[in-house]
Amino acid sequence: MSIFSKVLILFLISFSLMIFVSNETNKLTQRTMESFLKEKYIQVSQELFTYLSNNDKNALEKKLKELKFKKIEDKQHYFKSSKVVHRYETELSTINILKHEDDKYLLYMKYLDDDILVIDISQDDNFTKKELLHYMILADITILIIMFLIILKIIYPLRGISKSIKNFGDGDYSLRIENSSKDEIGKVSNTFNSMAANIEELITSREILLRDIGHELKTPILKSKLAAEMIEDSKYKSILKRALSQIDEMTSELLYLEKLNANQYKLDVQKFSCETLIAESLSKLFIEDETLIDVKVESNFYINADLNYLSIALKNLIDNALKYSTKKPVYIVAQEGEILVKSSGKELDKSLEFYCEAFTQGDNSRNQAGYGLGLSLVKRILQKHSFKLLYYYKNGFNVFVLHIN
Repeated sequence: MSIFSKVLILFLISFSLMIFVSNETNKLTQRTMESFLKEKYIQVSQELFTYLSNNDKNALEKKLKELKFKKIEDKQHYFKSSKVVHRYETELSTINILKHEDDKYLLYMKYLDDDILVIDISQDDNFTKKELLHYMILADITILIIMFLIILKIIYPLRGISKSIKNFGDGDYSLRIENSSKDEIGKVSNTFNSMAANIEELITSREILLRDIGHELKTPILKSKLAAEMIEDSKYKSILKRALSQIDEMTSELLYLEKLNANQYKLDVQKFSCETLIAESLSKLFIEDETLIDVKVESNFYINADLNYLSIALKNLIDNALKYSTKKPVYIVAQEGEILVKSSGKELDKSLEFYCEAFTQGDNSRNQAGYGLGLSLVKRILQKHSFKLLYYYKNGFNVFVLHIN
């Protein structure tokens, strides 16, 4: 989950809780005020009713002023826009507590033909406090929204930085982050740009060096091969030709490996059968004695991959098997989702990861042809395809498995 999603979820939770608390607080305040005013009006009505029943208007007016109550003359207007929340009636008298549409409470009393409608003017203070509470809650919600927007503004550049780093990791070494802020994110952007410039310079220098080395080596190797063909046949000629071929192949594979490591090669993905892959791999080996290889296709499954690179990987597995096998033939078995390369011999001394490091060979390879790039290139090609290289030892055979996802 991204930081933006986490912040958004936290904001929504906080906002929802704020609205819920505001609503519940408003309800609680309303119920408390209503209960308080009802009790107050009931008590006051008992005192005022005495003066009303005695028709003592002066004493009634004095008591209303003392209690901070105000007499309302336009009764009908308030009756139309109010509802009764408490009623007490006898044969001679009526006492009602009314709630007006503006949420203010009124007291109506009637005795025989005399009636009076009054309102507690002190309740205005309570409504003022209630409105102040509403404004404070609204201010809290506003501050929460402003904080959320500020946080979004702060973390928004992180999305661009993350995307830029991913593209840089995919091989776009010329990419730079544009950020003019002076905060920590701006410092991170500047640090990344400085690092990216150094890495781009190093990679460019290495590419130029490898290209120059490859070009400079290919020419003398080709000349040496031509010269070797002119030498009379002897065991020294065979040794020389094999050494030149190994140097030529090592140079090519070194360049392949560096291209993959530097993410400078885009895979040409296409669909082909495992039979096609095996045939392409064997064609790269130039095997004169076909009895050295035993191919068995149990399942001719299809693969989506770069045929050239994947055939190089399988070719290296077969080549290693031919070099280090103590007994021929080498078996190539294709079964659903996997291609197995089996060769007889002793079990590997160390883990597969050890042999997948460049220029690494086991102790039993000292007297064998090899240059330690084979499995390293295989591993890198399979990683590029998200495939796997597996190994196990069974019944005297070393089995390398090219596992296709």
